[in-house]
Amino acid sequence: MHHDAYATLRVSREAGIVRVTIDNPPVNVLDVALMTDLRTLLTTLRADDSARVIVFDSADPDFFIAHVDMSLVDAPDAFDDLAAEVPDGLNVFQALGELVRHQPQVTIVKLAGLARGGGAEFVTAADMAFAAIGTAGLGQVEALMGIVPGGGATQYLADRIGRNRALEVVLGADLYDAQTAERYGWVNRAVAADELDDVVDRLARDIAALPDGVLAAAKQAIVPAGLAEGFLREHDAWASQFVRPAAEQLIRGGLANGAQTRDGERDLEGLLRKLAVASADHG
Repeated sequence: MHHDAYATLRVSREAGIVRVTIDNPPVNVLDVALMTDLRTLLTTLRADDSARVIVFDSADPDFFIAHVDMSLVDAPDAFDDLAAEVPDGLNVFQALGELVRHQPQVTIVKLAGLARGGGAEFVTAADMAFAAIGTAGLGQVEALMGIVPGGGATQYLADRIGRNRALEVVLGADLYDAQTAERYGWVNRAVAADELDDVVDRLARDIAALPDGVLAAAKQAIVPAGLAEGFLREHDAWASQFVRPAAEQLIRGGLANGAQTRDGERDLEGLLRKLAVASADHG
């Protein structure tokens, strides 16, 4: 497997570990190209018994996966080809998270930068995540766009951090630092930034070196929660908000004011919150 097989990923291997570096400048938005590459990679690896651990990181130290590409508001059919391949009961964004959650390999996110929206959903779908203190951030920013998460976050978060904190994350729409994410149970551990590589690499190598059958037995015993009904509720909630004029106005306003640029993404919550307040004042 060579990294040049993918437009947005760098892929390398070593002794049972597949290292996947996300590289989709300028801020690693989850667009059609990135989602296609991730789905192709995960599907290909499902049948690869020599791969035991998949470690995801980013070529950009500031951004892991920014969020779903907001410019898709102008191309609502962009994901149609991908959507045609997803299982019944899931939308295209939920299907990506479910590929990650049900991957036979152990999936680990090495989070050094920011992950919001669909990027945060990807982190939460992975088996494990380790976040760098002082640089990592997680957030579900969708409420500030007039919508709710639609790629699994409502279900993953309620299962992982509890309903009360899931409501805080979804409705508060803030960016959470590594220590808070660890305290909530959103990530496994908050790690000093200069130790993140060593911590994750040591764990990945230890897992990859386990005797045959141990990893599969553990994943068979510790299964992901069944969330089928919740995904349907989430999709209906997301879709009902996405078609409202306010959502389109806020998303377009975000793009016009710096969303998906490096400067705008550093405080995306602040940028969108100003737009939401202005929209409410003129509503």
